[in-house]
Amino acid sequence: MKIQLRFFASIREALGTSQETLDLPQEVGTVGALRHHLRERGEAWAAALAPGRALRMACNQQMADEATPLSEGCEVAFFPPVTGG
Repeated sequence: MKIQLRFFASIREALGTSQETLDLPQEVGTVGALRHHLRERGEAWAAALAPGRALRMACNQQMADEATPLSEGCEVAFFPPVTGG
C-alpha cells in the first residue's frame, strides 16, 4: 500500500523532511502501526514519534487515532498539538 506522509512544525524540524511517499508493508494497516513502523527508522524518528509524546495525527485531513485504518493513497499527517503561524 502506498501512502503520503506529511510532517509539520517541530516534527518536520526533528525529522528533516516535510513529506514523502511511502510504500508500506502489508502488516502496517493502522495509523498506530505506521507510527511504530516509522520509529524503527532510527533515533530521530523514535524520539519524534515516541509513545506518550504530545502529537496529533490526521488521516485524509481528519483527526485520527492509533486505530484509524490506512487505505491505498491516503495522506497521514503528524504535527504537534499547537502550531503557530
